[in-house]
This record gives sequence, C-alpha cells and structure tokens, in this order.
Amino acid sequence: MTNEHNEANRPAFTDPQGPDTATETSRRWAHIGAIIVDATLQRRQNYHSTVKPRVVALVDTWPDADTTSGFRRHLDTGTLAEVISWPSPGRLAQVEDIAGVFEDQGIETVMDLRGAFGDPARRTGLRQALAAVRHVSPKTLDYIETLSGVFTGGV
Repeated sequence: MTNEHNEANRPAFTDPQGPDTATETSRRWAHIGAIIVDATLQRRQNYHSTVKPRVVALVDTWPDADTTSGFRRHLDTGTLAEVISWPSPGRLAQVEDIAGVFEDQGIETVMDLRGAFGDPARRTGLRQALAAVRHVSPKTLDYIETLSGVFTGGV
C-alpha cells in the first residue's frame, strides 16, 4: 500500500533551474559565430540532426570567428553557405543582420554579449535591436541569451 508520504510518491529532485538544465548547458557557445548561426538555424529545425552539426562545422572551420570582427571577416568572403551547408538565402541574411546588430551594439565577444544582457539598460536596447531583425521572436531573444550563458527561464 502506498500513500502520499511514501518515498516512491515524492517528486524527483531537480536543481533550482529546473529539469532541462542539462539541455540548456549543452547549448552554450564561447564563439560569437556559433551563437548567431545556432540562433538563426534553430527555427523549425531538429537541433541534433540539423543545427548542431552545422554549428560544429562552423566552429571547426572558422575558429577565429569567435569574435564579431572575426566572424564578419569570414562572412565577407561569402562562403558561409558552404561552411554550414545551408542554401537558404533568408537564413543567411538573418545571420548577417544579427552580426550587424552585434557590431552596432559594440559586442565583440561572448563575454561582451553576456555583459550586455546582464546590464538592464543595455539589455533593453540590444533586445529591441535584435527584435527588429526578421524572424527574431521573443523566444529567439531568450534563446540567444541562453546560448551566451545567460539563463532567462524563458526558453
């Protein structure tokens, strides 16, 4: 016989961030290009079979694209589509637009991005600028924060 006080009926322990923390931890990048590409490709795609392999290929091929200026140098070569095996010009344009927002906001590194999201005054302006990019929804904004190592609780 079991009752509500039985050990078997108690919920399993989860840490304060919730049960999906391991998933969120695995989706962090110390590479600006990876954050931008991951956030851009994730919409309506399978993460493990479509997004992650392309982001890993980007990091492996363009390790110096870990800064916005390094990523920009590579974007200017026009080879992103080949590096990530992605033919859709819409998503590639979105990558360009997000990189432009980071440039305009003075975000060079992932630490800069975390700092901007951590500063309430800068966070508002950054989120507004990113929201102006086509297909960047509030969910995508929260996802970019998560990818940079900021846990928003919204993703």
